[in-house]
Amino acid sequence: MIHDAMARLVEAVLKTRAKWGGKALLRERLGLGAQPLPADIWVHGASVGELKSARRVIEALAEDCSLLITSNTETARDMVAGWGLNARIAPLDLPKALEGFLDAVQPRLQVTVEGEYWPLRSRELARRAIPQAMIGARMSRKSAANWARLPRIIRPMLQRIAALSAQDSASEKRLLSLGLPPSAALPRLDLKLLGPSEITPPPDGPARDVTVLAASTHEGEEATILDTFLAAQATYPLMRLILAIRHPDRGDEVAAIIAKRGVPVLRRSRGDDLTGPILLADTLGEMDRWYAEAGICIVGGSLTDRGGHTPWEPAAYRCALLHGPHVSTYTDSYAALIDAGAARQIDADTLAGTLSELVGAPQIARDMGKAARQVLDSRAGDPAALVAQLRGLARGNA
Repeated sequence: MIHDAMARLVEAVLKTRAKWGGKALLRERLGLGAQPLPADIWVHGASVGELKSARRVIEALAEDCSLLITSNTETARDMVAGWGLNARIAPLDLPKALEGFLDAVQPRLQVTVEGEYWPLRSRELARRAIPQAMIGARMSRKSAANWARLPRIIRPMLQRIAALSAQDSASEKRLLSLGLPPSAALPRLDLKLLGPSEITPPPDGPARDVTVLAASTHEGEEATILDTFLAAQATYPLMRLILAIRHPDRGDEVAAIIAKRGVPVLRRSRGDDLTGPILLADTLGEMDRWYAEAGICIVGGSLTDRGGHTPWEPAAYRCALLHGPHVSTYTDSYAALIDAGAARQIDADTLAGTLSELVGAPQIARDMGKAARQVLDSRAGDPAALVAQLRGLARGNA
């Protein structure tokens, strides 16, 4: 085949480059040097986010199966190695690199996290009768439209998949329309929700009732949030605001915005009083603390057109969720939360009134937070059944 001949030519050129001082990453992807040890299951995730989301499933599989985890980045490889699991860079989709890798590993099952479609990998696994599975599979509308123009490539790859658990119903429908066999569709499981669903939220209380968190805010959002908060605080003076900015290096800039409004500037980065009426949380790695303290969360990245940030972490802490109109990254998630009465869309004109309503009638906010957690738990699902099916495939009895 022309494709195979071209792939072998490209591989030969890359190997020559790697042998003459090429980067270690390229050498590993070409299979130059030590090959991996055999493993029952080969799990592949593109990068840190994919593998981190699948950690619970991966570690469950590792309880009674030997695993090799691959990724496309050194950071993800090193992260998985830190979990105590075998990890390396994935082979390129080139004949000799892939054949040498599979000869060494001899997996009984290959699992891909979220979605990568490599024609040669798919074909070679099928030739060796190695079942292929995909977990947390995603297929956006744009990607589906692009793949629909290449049916001779995507359809055979999807038809070779023995088991696929989609992240959401929309992705599942798109994958089925592109060629996934209906018999391969497993119950849906959103891997990114497994971690949040394991969080134990704090109890409701008066302090949470009056604390508002603006989480992961961006330029252009802080001034609106401050003005509307101060308007509501005039009626409810016990209200406090935690302003957790997305990028801590904007701390001085946001501090100046606060100072301009004539209120004290308290900054977490300086060790200032954390219980003041307005706290600028300009540090990294402490968002869980702020979620735990607040009963109401304004999700950043949604008042300006940034696509919005995840609602599921504040939902895990039973926060009432408020967001702006720009949530294109999580359209389905916010729609489900709004339908459940867990979230409300706000803007600069309605935010002050909404804050006053929720602080003035705290049971409303508490009920929203409980509804948010219920939606999270129902969508996260239980990975036990999925893990059992993957084990069965690896053992040849599923």
